[in-house]
Amino acid sequence: MRQLFYPAIFHKEEEGFWVSFPDFPECFTEGDNMEQAYQMAVEALGLAITSRKEEGEEIPNPTVPEKVDVGDGMLVVVNFDMAEYLRKHNSKAVKKTLSIPEWLNEEALRMGLNFSQVLQEALINKITVIK
Repeated sequence: MRQLFYPAIFHKEEEGFWVSFPDFPECFTEGDNMEQAYQMAVEALGLAITSRKEEGEEIPNPTVPEKVDVGDGMLVVVNFDMAEYLRKHNSKAVKKTLSIPEWLNEEALRMGLNFSQVLQEALINKITVIK
């Protein structure tokens, strides 16, 4: 999965900011300060993208920042990493059945290895190397 960069419009209020996304008209959030508003924007964007995926709806390509009408707000490009979002929000365990050679199974059992942990670590390492 790749990182996505979506434009967001940050609107200053007396106490904090509220945020909208031109590419996701249904997506709004807010924060007490710029940092919190940005963090909330990442979370809201993740929810909007995953909701659209679950519904089989199209995920729009990010609008080019120069084409965004910010009105009285300010343009902030939100960096969204789908893999990181899913790691944080979708940690449900999934059972997998696999086959390994008998000698490898016996050696791993003898060493007291946790098969699930070893597989997770190997997959994370493989995914990180591929990126």
